[in-house]
Amino acid sequence: MFSWLANAWRVPELRSRVLFTAAILAIYRFGSWIPAPGVDSDQIQNYFDGQGGTVLGLLNLFSGSALSRFSVFALGIMPYVTASIIIQLMTVVIPRLEALQKEGEAGYAKINQYTRYLTVGLAAAQSTGYAFLFQRQGALDFNAGRLVLLVTTLTAGTTLLMWLGELITKRGVGNGISLLIFASILTALPTGINAFINGGPMEKLFFPLLALTIIAAIVFIQEGQRRIPIQYAKRMVGRRMTSGGSTYMPLRVNMAGVIPVIFAAAVMAFPPTIGQYFPQTQGFVNRNFLPTDAWYMLLQGALIVIFTYFYTAVQFNPVDQADNLRKYGGYVPGIRPGPPTAQYLDRVLTRLTLPGAIYLALVATLPTLFIRYGGFSQATAGALGGTSILIAVGVALDTMRQMESQMMARSYEGFLK
Repeated sequence: MFSWLANAWRVPELRSRVLFTAAILAIYRFGSWIPAPGVDSDQIQNYFDGQGGTVLGLLNLFSGSALSRFSVFALGIMPYVTASIIIQLMTVVIPRLEALQKEGEAGYAKINQYTRYLTVGLAAAQSTGYAFLFQRQGALDFNAGRLVLLVTTLTAGTTLLMWLGELITKRGVGNGISLLIFASILTALPTGINAFINGGPMEKLFFPLLALTIIAAIVFIQEGQRRIPIQYAKRMVGRRMTSGGSTYMPLRVNMAGVIPVIFAAAVMAFPPTIGQYFPQTQGFVNRNFLPTDAWYMLLQGALIVIFTYFYTAVQFNPVDQADNLRKYGGYVPGIRPGPPTAQYLDRVLTRLTLPGAIYLALVATLPTLFIRYGGFSQATAGALGGTSILIAVGVALDTMRQMESQMMARSYEGFLK
């Protein structure tokens, strides 16, 4: 591994990309500690100390604890991620967006423009909601002028992060938005290490082994794919005869990524969040929405499975794939082109999604299982599973693929075997 890193450092372009990415991430973390104008960070932090099981606790994780300080980057990059998911879902129901998606680079540029506009609107609405929430809880005081200043500052911070993420994608190692989320999640690593050091003997004994096993399992599933053989026939293109050939269509086991886990976590955290606004429901919420209850874990796992199938259907359309194959003279051996190919791809994808959905559900419930049955502390268990480790491992793999392509372009041995 050290030889690979040394080879990567010898490539001037790759070295400049790595240094540029590191500089952008440093700016991001620096801005996460700059409080917004007129905000008392200590009061906001005191309010967040009891928000671990709510939507605010989940959003604070993705902002790298910037939300608990109400800093300039308090919203993080999540408004852009939310806008991207909304636009992606809307392409299924809005013909105009679907047509833009099929226009190639020009269509994608227009969709990205819509995503940016929606990001600004979501950031403004979200920052306004946070301001009124914190004021109601006595953690923030503002008037009309200060409210406008706060909303403008937080919205500008999200817009700046969106631009920084695009800079990393263009001039850095790639995957800029994912790397910003990755950097936010890594800020919780010192807390997990400290909990491990101060933990009991069982944690110190089994934590390293469990951590390596979980990471290896995630890498194995994330890289797993079903390869559908594709055969191309010879055909005339203009006055030239194109040669046929064979290739494959890779269908990933976990095609939905980490999005189903985020959706399920947000839905399950919704009742405790609502309970804060209606004190009369707090007793019911405390009795029925404890994360350590067995039915809670089963419900969360069922939601993850449902969202996995739903988001996979949005990501991969068998009818469009079959039409594209027929358009370019491709076919699956033994399957007729057109609707039979679409039915075959849909059947394979349905069977392939089930183990991927179960895998996501297991990883998401691992922290609760370790807390309930393993005697682990909440901080240590959080470092072993859930959304954080899924995103961290996934982004690390994607970043290594980007560096792999840079290395292979210069005849160096890559990172991945």
